[in-house]
Amino acid sequence: MAVAATKSENRPRLGTRTTAVFRRLFSVPEVGVLIPLIAFALIFYLVNPTFLSPANITTMLRAVAYIGIIAIGMTFLLITGAFDLSVGATAGLCAIVCSYAMVNLSWPIPLAVLAGVLTGALVGLVNGFVVLKLGVPAFITTLGMLNIAKGITYLISKGYTIYPLPEPVGVFGEAEPFGTSWAVVIFVLMAIAAAFVATRTSYGRKLYVVGGNPEVARLAGINPARIQLSGFVLVSVCAGIAGMLLMSRIATGQPTIGLGWELNVIAGVVIGGVSLFGGSGSVVGAVIGLLIMQVVTSGLVISNVDPYWQTVAIGLIMIVAVAIDILRRKSKSAA
Repeated sequence: MAVAATKSENRPRLGTRTTAVFRRLFSVPEVGVLIPLIAFALIFYLVNPTFLSPANITTMLRAVAYIGIIAIGMTFLLITGAFDLSVGATAGLCAIVCSYAMVNLSWPIPLAVLAGVLTGALVGLVNGFVVLKLGVPAFITTLGMLNIAKGITYLISKGYTIYPLPEPVGVFGEAEPFGTSWAVVIFVLMAIAAAFVATRTSYGRKLYVVGGNPEVARLAGINPARIQLSGFVLVSVCAGIAGMLLMSRIATGQPTIGLGWELNVIAGVVIGGVSLFGGSGSVVGAVIGLLIMQVVTSGLVISNVDPYWQTVAIGLIMIVAVAIDILRRKSKSAA
């Protein structure tokens, strides 16, 4: 009888422990995004087993790498409570500046790349100055910069593709390290570094404090404007890097590089749980969000679904993600 009693006493404890483990697991925000990713991948695999073939996985990673690099910077900026709609045009501008410097000015490759990076940094500084010093809303500022950057891109290129680029640029773009591309490798390395900075450094903590409550940040001795300015510069530099990587991949400086990237970047980051209102989200979640977008897009293509449904699906997922974020914030404030 004593043994039976002991067993009966252990059952609730085991059940309680299991429940506690699941609660702790699902309390991690990234898990809530990872589950849909796994679910979508399994669904499309059942529809067409080639979906999870090494070749298709490599293709998806290559496709997501460029906007993924920009998404890292966008994650930092969104956490501070701001956003940038000009990143796609900035990517194109930096690529054209770099290619123009190499082809028309005969600059060495490293100097031309530096010119592209500095162009991105300058765009970020201008965006940050107008938003933070002049008080113009980020939506208007970055939307205006989108058109400015796009216009300057066409002024430099005269609307034509810039080529031929130096041979080492094309060699770098066509290289397949670890069976993939340099863009994927750089994206992974940047994501790891960014996740470390966001979670393990004082700068990362400042990002969340500024986005969560600027007044509290000021009382803590943090300059919110300086932190947000760094976010604007970072996302623009990331855009420049992504644009130049695609430039090397196609071995030409095309003025259409980066076209429409801004919406895909923001959609992926938001789907990954990064709040549009600032103060919450993670680099890991943003990466998973981008992968969800790519899995859905590629899965619908492999399933022979009308391409127009891809845009509809991404739009629906984004709306659901934002709605969940709003409901979560309301529940927290009510508690």
